[in-house]
Amino acid sequence: MRALRRVRVSGRVKVRVVVVGKVRDRAMADVIGGYEQRAARYWPLEVIEVREEHGRDDALVKRREGDRLRDKSAGSLVVACDERGDAVTSTEFADWLQRQREDGRDVAFVIGGAYGLDAALRDSASRRLTLAPFTLPHDMARLVLAEQLYRAGTIVRREPYHKA
Repeated sequence: MRALRRVRVSGRVKVRVVVVGKVRDRAMADVIGGYEQRAARYWPLEVIEVREEHGRDDALVKRREGDRLRDKSAGSLVVACDERGDAVTSTEFADWLQRQREDGRDVAFVIGGAYGLDAALRDSASRRLTLAPFTLPHDMARLVLAEQLYRAGTIVRREPYHKA
């Protein structure tokens, strides 16, 4: 378990993206990294990749990965990225994230590995958020979240990226 990159901008609230595993596809990693860098212009962003668990027992794999995600998101308002979560528009997401910043809350978005999120982590999260109405590969979920964090920043600052 190690922090992949810590990118900070001024502000007291930290936004963490805590994910299982590394992005293996170089092209996908570059695209995700580009959006994470853009998002970091608006939010003090910390990306943390926790070690992927290997094994044949899906429940055990999810529990161990869930423990790692929980440890790295401790002290933050935990948002479980899960297809059964709340569906919000980009504008609603931006408004919500800005309210967390105004209230001084650190936020940790957690994305599970190949088997998904541990039920205990998902159920204990402060909020569940869907990134799509269907299951996404975890690398794609990370890309969608990074883009939405960037978009949220442009919405909050009323910059032209977001087209309503």
